[in-house]
Amino acid sequence: MGVGVGAGVGVDGAVETGVRSERWTGADWDDGPLGRRERLLDGVRAYRMIAAMWIRSTMAYRVSFAMTTFGNFVATGLDFLAIVLMFSQIDRLGGYSLPEIAFLYGLSAMAFGIADLVVGSMDRLGRRVRDGTLDTLLVRPAPVLAQVAADRFALRRLGRITQGLLVLGYALTALDGVHWTVLKVLLLPVMVVSGGAIFCAVFVGGAAFQFVARDASEVQNAFTYGGATLLQYPPGLFAQDLVRGVTFVFPLAFVNWLPALYVLGRPYPLDLPEWVAFLPPLVAVGCCSLAGLAWRAGLRSYRSTGS
Repeated sequence: MGVGVGAGVGVDGAVETGVRSERWTGADWDDGPLGRRERLLDGVRAYRMIAAMWIRSTMAYRVSFAMTTFGNFVATGLDFLAIVLMFSQIDRLGGYSLPEIAFLYGLSAMAFGIADLVVGSMDRLGRRVRDGTLDTLLVRPAPVLAQVAADRFALRRLGRITQGLLVLGYALTALDGVHWTVLKVLLLPVMVVSGGAIFCAVFVGGAAFQFVARDASEVQNAFTYGGATLLQYPPGLFAQDLVRGVTFVFPLAFVNWLPALYVLGRPYPLDLPEWVAFLPPLVAVGCCSLAGLAWRAGLRSYRSTGS
């Protein structure tokens, strides 16, 4: 075993015998008697430092950065262009007008774009598990989750967020018949932040699954990229079983469907009460907590490749 020759018994024991010392019990770097809050701050500092390193590396080639960001903006914009072309032949899709579809699209794109920017590198974990490079992260004095999430931090992903913001701006100016209240206005940023947190939880939970499956990045993408695409369209287009699944089992509906339909004054297909539109923050906290538990369990189960 070539990992951690001078890193201490905790790492070597973890990867060679599967028995972790107290230093690694929390499935992340635990510097002695640090409390949960201190470990969280330590993770944020590590994430910030790694992300800043990648940003400096990116900005060393500014023309390349501008071109890749613009390319990301155009590539993601083609999705909405397809919807616009569709509406050149129809007046409504599932009973929704183009501005209403744009409202759903913009919220979904922004929420997913934030998560993709912050933790989009999590889908590379399976590759690290397979080739054994995850071992190098275990011996560093920083939480593994922060290291994996910040790895290859890509500012070009701002293109997706910008594109979603522009589509949302168009929707807000083109929507007719929406009675705007203070509550509805305040719900917009709550939707974006909570939706981003829910997608972050999906990224982390999918990465935790790769500790077991090891080659499941496409499965993870089905719930991240696929989920973002699903939410760009009204729920009435999909089978009731699918709508129930993304509401009660895999709560992606709380990213934009439930709160957005409240803003638009549209009934929800499952006849849920109106107050569920205000649950996204609680759902986001619950999803992040479950994703954190899954990550800790996955990291504890990790066994080195031995290479």
